[in-house]
Amino acid sequence: MKSDILPVIRELARTYQAFTHYSAAHVRELGLTPPQFDVICTLGNTKGMPLCRLAEKTLITKGTLTGVLDRLESKGLLKRTVPPENRRSFIAMLTPEGEKLFKSAFPAHLDYLDARLGKLTTEELDETRAVLEKLRKAF
Repeated sequence: MKSDILPVIRELARTYQAFTHYSAAHVRELGLTPPQFDVICTLGNTKGMPLCRLAEKTLITKGTLTGVLDRLESKGLLKRTVPPENRRSFIAMLTPEGEKLFKSAFPAHLDYLDARLGKLTTEELDETRAVLEKLRKAF
């Protein structure tokens, strides 16, 4: 049984590496790093969110998140505010320029990914999603 899982682990790692390499190349063309793009997409079409919630929703560790937010803020894409009801926390929100970037970059990136994933049939996509969900729930 243990020997059955090694090919799956290898293929999962190779697939993740291939996906992130392909995705990151397009994100860099947009002038962002993958973590910056993750924040832009997470905050897009929202009124912002507390930093702790943003860290939970993105693939970014809390230690890295501050630097990512600093760089987005210096680009004029994000601002941090202190809510009056809890002056110990921050809310991260996109600026109008950040929202504009989200509205153009997010659909463009989906189109970019569709160039590869769109080669699969609807049934194959459904099966893949179901297997990946089952795998994630195993952990």
